[in-house]
Amino acid sequence: RKLDFIAQEMNREANTILSKTSDLEISNRGIELKTEIEKVREQIQNIE
Repeated sequence: RKLDFIAQEMNREANTILSKTSDLEISNRGIELKTEIEKVREQIQNIE
């Protein structure tokens, strides 16, 4: 459960970055980051 919480917080931070940037490269990286975080969350849920 703690790992899931950490993944949720990482996702919130990525959302914050995306909402505050107007730089296309940062936006693209932020979207990639969110995709990877979601993969991690899926793995965490499989473990728990």
